[in-house]
Order: sequence, then C-alpha cells, then structure tokens
Amino acid sequence: MARGRKVCPVCESGARAVDYKDERRLSRFVTERGKILPRRISGVCARHQRQLSTAIKRARFLALLPYIAGHEG
Repeated sequence: MARGRKVCPVCESGARAVDYKDERRLSRFVTERGKILPRRISGVCARHQRQLSTAIKRARFLALLPYIAGHEG
C-alpha cells in the first residue's frame, strides 16, 4: 500500500511557533497517559517536534497539562 507523506499539522495551521499556553493544541500531541507522542506517529516535522516537547514540558511545569493521567489537581 502506497501512502502519501504526512504533512506536519503545525506547519499546515500556519503557526510560526508552538505556544505553551495553547493547551488544546498541545493535548493533541500527548497520549491519554500523558506521554509525548513521537514524530512518526504524530506526523510533526523535526523543528516543530522539538518546539512541541519544550512547550509540553513548560505547560506541565505550570500545571496547564498533567504529568501523568488521573493527577489533575
């Protein structure tokens, strides 16, 4: 089966950089368990994957995202 290349969803949205305050966008790239999705699954380009991981870690530190599932609060 031949599939087309995945297009980076961050590039496609036209965002210049990933913002750690945008919880809704960041939660798309985190599993139910709270782990960061790898590039091959999420389809994000290398530059945005680095920005995403930094943004997710910052959001976790500020309690915008949970470190692990079931521990909000």
